[in-house]
Amino acid sequence: MNFKVCVVGAGAIGGLIGTRLAVAGQAQVCALARGATLAALQQHGWRLDTSAGALQAATTASDEAMALGVQDLVVVAVKGQSLPALAASLAPLLGPHTRVMLAMNGVPWWFCDNQPGFAGTGLASVDPGGHIARAIPTHQVAGCVVHASCSVVEPGRVQHRQGLGLIVGHALGGQQPRVQTVVDLLAGAGFAATHSPDVRQDIWFKLLGNMTMNPVSALTGATIDRVLADPLVRAFCSAAMAEAGELGARIGCPARTDPESRHAVTVKLGAFKTSMLQDVESGRGIELDGLLTVLHEMASRLGVATPNINALLGLTRLSARVRGLYPVAEVQPPTPTSTLD
Repeated sequence: MNFKVCVVGAGAIGGLIGTRLAVAGQAQVCALARGATLAALQQHGWRLDTSAGALQAATTASDEAMALGVQDLVVVAVKGQSLPALAASLAPLLGPHTRVMLAMNGVPWWFCDNQPGFAGTGLASVDPGGHIARAIPTHQVAGCVVHASCSVVEPGRVQHRQGLGLIVGHALGGQQPRVQTVVDLLAGAGFAATHSPDVRQDIWFKLLGNMTMNPVSALTGATIDRVLADPLVRAFCSAAMAEAGELGARIGCPARTDPESRHAVTVKLGAFKTSMLQDVESGRGIELDGLLTVLHEMASRLGVATPNINALLGLTRLSARVRGLYPVAEVQPPTPTSTLD
């Protein structure tokens, strides 16, 4: 058991992955955490409540990456807005062969690398100042699309509800042996893990659902079944998704489905609260930039009109700012390429 894994962000998804990997016993699984979560991990280890019973495993946890050392795999499961400030501190975990798996929602900073109109510029909405890009080499990154529902019961303890799907793929595309090693490790821990040859497509497919369901549920307080049962709200979501579909076609991610077919997939999940709605109800900052702000940036740079995406972004951002759940920024005058006019 020489394979070393560090989970950065032992919340719901990080706790799910960390616990199952630790219980499987095929790797040494540590955690980079802080506050109450760190204290709970140090006292109790990994804890996961499942329909089949409780899982628990000892772990090493620290708030200092230097104390944990170089890892074979770093699982990053923090909220997107936390990563820019955190990225540089991960350096002690990263060796030349370390794979960094991003188990996060939304569009990552590297998503448009080498795409026309974006080459060498990055995505400022998800990586302001380029701090992440400088700290985490893209060639070491594996994207991970999570299809699982879980929540934090208390610090360091996670409740798993449904789904164990993880789609993993190299950020630069293609299938690589080191990524396959990660997929095999996850499969050995009971995940339905698959190795994607083009994880950008899988990230974009999930985004098409999350970009509307998360913010609309956060605005309304409604579970997903109610969001999709309202014909006017459903039509608005479809219109925003169609705009995202046009954006996707411009960046090499053509839509694999239409909005109504995507809704049909989502509605099967039943009456559940999105992660963004859970964050609002708990008074936590919302993960908006990787879902909507980045789409507004992409559309502005490509000259694509996205009035429905812009409306949803503006309303959700304002609502979150009123509640203290999203940073308040000075209002900037519209630029010539802005689609908010």
